[in-house]
Amino acid sequence: MTARHDDEGDLYGGGLRAGERSPGPYAASAVPSRGRRYPEPACPTRSPFQRDRDRILHATAFRRLTHKTQVFLYHEGDHYRTRLTHSLEVAQIARTIARQLRLDEDLAEALALAHDLGHPPFGHAGERALDAAMTNFGGFDHNAQSLRIVTSLERKYSHFDGLNLTWETLEGLAKHNGPLTGGKGAAVLKVARQFDGWQSLQPDQWASAEAQVAALSDDIAYLTHDVDDGLRAGLLTLDNLSGVPFAGPFAAAVLAEGEGRETSRAVFEVTRRMITALIRDVVLESRHQLAGLAPRSPDDIRGAGRPVIRFSPGMWSDLEALRGVLFERVYRHPRVTRVMTAAEGIVGDLFACYADLNHRTALPEAWQSISERLEPRRRARLAADYLAGQTDRYAIAEHRRLFAETPELR
Repeated sequence: MTARHDDEGDLYGGGLRAGERSPGPYAASAVPSRGRRYPEPACPTRSPFQRDRDRILHATAFRRLTHKTQVFLYHEGDHYRTRLTHSLEVAQIARTIARQLRLDEDLAEALALAHDLGHPPFGHAGERALDAAMTNFGGFDHNAQSLRIVTSLERKYSHFDGLNLTWETLEGLAKHNGPLTGGKGAAVLKVARQFDGWQSLQPDQWASAEAQVAALSDDIAYLTHDVDDGLRAGLLTLDNLSGVPFAGPFAAAVLAEGEGRETSRAVFEVTRRMITALIRDVVLESRHQLAGLAPRSPDDIRGAGRPVIRFSPGMWSDLEALRGVLFERVYRHPRVTRVMTAAEGIVGDLFACYADLNHRTALPEAWQSISERLEPRRRARLAADYLAGQTDRYAIAEHRRLFAETPELR
């Protein structure tokens, strides 16, 4: 696959048009918001979705993402992605796609910024360890945790717990991976049921087009930037990328153009071209889907019975193959797995200590006083909440405080 690489062509070449800002009838903002669980006066300067975005940006959980792992730990290099920089990159891509599809950019951005709030320290390794520790207490799922953070665990406002986000933002966050059916949606559905007395999040339906945009923007960001980080870490090279689906033609083209081997310019050139091509594919395929569906309201998107914002079939196939390469050469590389196995041990140790009432100095005093009054299942959830909120470096410091020996994560 090829794409134009001049400045304007990056976004608008090959059928993409600039300047389409007016929302379509299927955009979330085409109808009034369904409101907030706790009614509040309207903001005089911001739309409901702009207000949601700002509340997410000011959340403590959002700031903590700056020291939470994406693939490589924070101390391995200043330029590797963290959960925070990843979320910002997802938001930028989501706004671009939303504008092209005449959707509400602010809702797409808010969902992009919030989608990883629930990640524990050490990325997916930390999540695996915490889920294993919580096996007998309901498990742990970072998507469910993101929803719990914005509905109860953030405690800043005088009249409610959580951020009191709009129904549309809650719905999109809950359905980041699609309708809440089957095994993967079960954990999120348990949290989403709390809203049934107010208004259901309609778990069997697809989410808004803006939520679907945020989900695909997440895929675009992590696939391209994991290639970038893998190249910078020396786990991949431009030469051995040449035969890889989707990424290969871009690597080969950059090498043929004489950009140099593993220079930072060459690496950036490959990943920026990949992002351009993926955005272009999503926009063109989604326009085709929208034309066929002809939605006249946001609910027509929700009731379509299928995702409307999507990659083309050929692109999806190529990306599945690229994921396979990343799993083999980056995520499961001995250098990465060695560190992440040690990180899983840290998370397991901390949870066991926090959940044990005999370790009275493990939790802060306020948390400990609450823990002592809870039955075991709720005590375990409280321990998981405390641990999931930690950054990588705080978790390492806690382990050093509580245990005689802490592994070096290098």
